[in-house]
Amino acid sequence: MDPFTQTGAIRSLLIANRGEIAIRVMRATTELGIRTIAIHSKEDLFSLHRTKADESYLVGEGKGPVSAYLDIPDIIRIAGEAKADAIHPGYGFLSENPEFAESCAAAKIIFVGPLPDTMRRLGNKVEARNLAVSAGVAVMPATGPLPDDEGQVLAMARAVGFPLMLKASWGGGGRGMRVVEGDHALAETVAAARREAMGAFGNDEL
Repeated sequence: MDPFTQTGAIRSLLIANRGEIAIRVMRATTELGIRTIAIHSKEDLFSLHRTKADESYLVGEGKGPVSAYLDIPDIIRIAGEAKADAIHPGYGFLSENPEFAESCAAAKIIFVGPLPDTMRRLGNKVEARNLAVSAGVAVMPATGPLPDDEGQVLAMARAVGFPLMLKASWGGGGRGMRVVEGDHALAETVAAARREAMGAFGNDEL
C-alpha cells in the first residue's frame, strides 16, 4: 500500500522536531494511545520534549543543534531502530522537504503530511508563486531564484525596486527573510539570509 495514503492504525510515531512543537504532537498522539518517539540533538539532552516521549534517541551525532534535526538519513535510521510506523515532522525543519517525505516512503514509513509533489509545488516559494501566476492570481513583483553573481542580484533587485523583501525559497516561520532598504545593504543581507536558510532548511536558495 502507498505509505503516503495509508490509513491503517499507527501504533508508534516518531516526531522529527523539538521543543513545544514536538510536545504538542506528543500530547495529541498520547491521547490516541500511540507510542511516541522523540529525537534530540546533543544540546537538547535535557530538553522537555525528550522526557515527554515514551522513547528518545540522539540524532545527528557530531552535528550542530540545528543541522542535527535536518539529518534525514539518521532520522530514518532511528525510525527503523525504534520500529516507528510513522513520522510527524511538526513544522519548520523538514516539514516542507519533499526529499524527506520520499525517504520515509522508501523506508516504508508513513509520512504525516503532504505528498512530495504538493510540497515541491507549494513548499518552494518560487514554484508556489509560479503556480499562482498560472492560475491567474494577482501576485507581487518578484524574481526567480537568485544567482551567485552579486552584480546580477543587484540588477534583479533594482528591477523589482527598493525596499524589497528577501525570502528563502524553502523557508518558513520568518527564517531566511530580510528587508533590504537599498543597494548598499544588498550583498551583505543576501549572504546573511543564505547562511540562515542553509542552517534552518538545508537549502540556501533565495
